[in-house]
Amino acid sequence: MFRMNWMFVSVKQTKPLVVFIMIVSLLSLWIFLPTRFTNSAPAGYYLELPKVVVKNLYKLDTSWPNFPEYFSGQVFGVAVDPVADIVYVAQRGESIPKILMFTEKGYFLQKWNTTTIEMPHGIFAAYTAPLSSVWVTDVGNGKYGHTVKQYTQSGKLLQILGTPGTPGSGLNPLQFDQPAEVFVSNKEEIYIVDGDGGLNNRLIKLTNQEIAWMRGEKGAGPSQFYIPHSITEDNVGRIWVADRGNKRLQVFDAASGEWLGSWSSCFIDDAPYSVRLTSDGKYFVVAQLNVNRIVFLPVPSIGDIGPCLIEDTIQLAADVKPHLVDVSRKTGAIYVAEIGARQAQKFIPTNKK
Repeated sequence: MFRMNWMFVSVKQTKPLVVFIMIVSLLSLWIFLPTRFTNSAPAGYYLELPKVVVKNLYKLDTSWPNFPEYFSGQVFGVAVDPVADIVYVAQRGESIPKILMFTEKGYFLQKWNTTTIEMPHGIFAAYTAPLSSVWVTDVGNGKYGHTVKQYTQSGKLLQILGTPGTPGSGLNPLQFDQPAEVFVSNKEEIYIVDGDGGLNNRLIKLTNQEIAWMRGEKGAGPSQFYIPHSITEDNVGRIWVADRGNKRLQVFDAASGEWLGSWSSCFIDDAPYSVRLTSDGKYFVVAQLNVNRIVFLPVPSIGDIGPCLIEDTIQLAADVKPHLVDVSRKTGAIYVAEIGARQAQKFIPTNKK
């Protein structure tokens, strides 16, 4: 009897149930369809839907290096020589070589035996005629710390910027306190972000060993920093700084130091730790340490920098902790220094063999 009554329920009684099912179905479509069909999204949208943007611009080169056992400490930095076939890896630890040298094909070349590096943080390889040289920022607290140092390819000390062993904010003589990274432009102009958690939060440009301009103090406003951590230059004369503590990139005119804007919407869930330019000049490569991610941001054209967009991502394994990156001008490969994994990894463009 119960079954018969259920089977012959009137049509009027079923209408509310049908309408409810239709509403739920439409809401489901409205929520889930964007995750399947959106290819490039503004950063805020991307953060809600982290699987939206996948173009696979780069892939892991699992064969590099040939002998990973040479990594014996925490890998903090990596630099690619713009001329010679050399990849420099900076690592920290007791009684270990602070700098390792590999080829881009992964062969081990040599290690530096210098005792003038205490705690390397940033590393940059530059071509200053007639030879390439290597710049290292040292955040150690010993007699060589709080400095930016230039070396030959084989590790011979050439010069020291800053006051060794003495942290400070002075300009004459020049002092640093835990300088995070150094960048040398094609014009041989030197840019230094000074303040990996120390006294200073500033960006300094040096030309012919003299301060051309300086920007920064602790804060969250334009031209202010909270732990400026990495720096690069694009192809139209703009300096980009990874302002780690404020979770943003700030932009300055390379010639004048004028503030040009900032991007923060890409970094809601984690700060930018490192910033570099791809070899074709199309994208910024940004490392985000806490979420174990590399993101690719399209470089804006001349003029207003516009909004920050995320074009592609590389999601690394948990606890890898990518710290600083560098890009080969010759091959386009990206090298990632990973503190958590205690290694450096190489990613190559998918359109190249």
